[in-house]
Amino acid sequence: MAIELTVPQLGESVSEATVAKWLKAAGEAVVADEPLVELETDKVTVEVPCPVSGVLSEIVAAEGAEVEVGAVLALIEEGATATAAPAAAKSGKAASGAAAAAGKAGAAKAPAPAAASGDSFPVPPGARKLIEENRLDPAKIPATGKDGRLTREDVVNSMDAAARAPAAASAPSATAARPAGDREERVKMTRLRRAIAQRLKGAQDTAAILTTFNEVDMTAILETRKRYKDVFEKKHGVKLGFMSFFVKACVSALKDIPAINAEIDGDEIVYKNHYDIGIAVGGPTGLVVPVVRDCDQLSFAGIEAKIIEYGNRARDGKLTLEEMSGGTFTVSNGGVYGSLLSTPILNPPQSGILGMHKTQMRPVVLPDGSIAARPMMYLALSYDHRIVDGKEAVTFLVHVKDCLEDPVRLLLEEGI
Repeated sequence: MAIELTVPQLGESVSEATVAKWLKAAGEAVVADEPLVELETDKVTVEVPCPVSGVLSEIVAAEGAEVEVGAVLALIEEGATATAAPAAAKSGKAASGAAAAAGKAGAAKAPAPAAASGDSFPVPPGARKLIEENRLDPAKIPATGKDGRLTREDVVNSMDAAARAPAAASAPSATAARPAGDREERVKMTRLRRAIAQRLKGAQDTAAILTTFNEVDMTAILETRKRYKDVFEKKHGVKLGFMSFFVKACVSALKDIPAINAEIDGDEIVYKNHYDIGIAVGGPTGLVVPVVRDCDQLSFAGIEAKIIEYGNRARDGKLTLEEMSGGTFTVSNGGVYGSLLSTPILNPPQSGILGMHKTQMRPVVLPDGSIAARPMMYLALSYDHRIVDGKEAVTFLVHVKDCLEDPVRLLLEEGI
């Protein structure tokens, strides 16, 4: 009996995904609950498990295909036993990659007839909405979906091509004289990368982003970590890192300046009385921001443990949509990559983001007038000027600086 493997519910407001990778090839034996395929959404990569044991008889949606919730991904022959695997199916990854490449090549060489995009098959909701909003003719849009179906991506690509055409006609490319060759490579953007681009551009278009700067002397934090790191790790089972100091300092400052922990919703300001701090993490497919909930109630050890867990899962692509939603403020540490100074972009609908940077020895004039080399870090607070005034932003950053330069008071709750 053939069982359909379909696209599961992907989370709130997520209706489409891209088939990223098949983990099995057609003709191979499969076991119930083992992952069969990876789907990439705008935020995360989701593994779809096998519903029954048997044989993967047919892959319906090849790698790179755009699919909607409920769409059929593959057919599984329940209870069947795999026979000698065909040559193309000896390696699940190789077979699925070849199928995807063949599908893409075929679509590029011979686009499906325009009539099939709008007449023979229903247009998916995402594509239909773009067509209606932009008053497009679906018959004039090349369709690359399965069986000549029109996808949302087809509509977007058609709109992009139309936008580039006038510019290309009036201003020849500076590299037009260079023939195409093996010194260039075109790689399709992943859904996550496209979502990041749209969100960051949207933040710049919507919010009135302004950045204020300060610097912090890291001497006290370095000495505190050196003094307490062994007893802290022995007591709590995790290392005492930098991020917990910054998160705790931000929570203290957010309580003092609540507008930075708020967001704009229409003509209302929503003040948050909880402190869910997003920690920007560089994953294999792009920047993700998992959220550490209720940081005001967590200890240093609790914050450090959560950050370590999220960091490991981000590298493995295992974060869920829920874990990256609902943050009230974000901390981004560009210093781990060597950044000395930057202006971070807001993570909408949040109203503030703190940028940490590289700790570097610099000459500093001390209160007694002497000059000494100190480990200094620049801090940057980007904020939405529609809701946060300049005075509030500067006060917030000074509050953070004061907490970091006297970190012992932040550690008192740890009982060390």
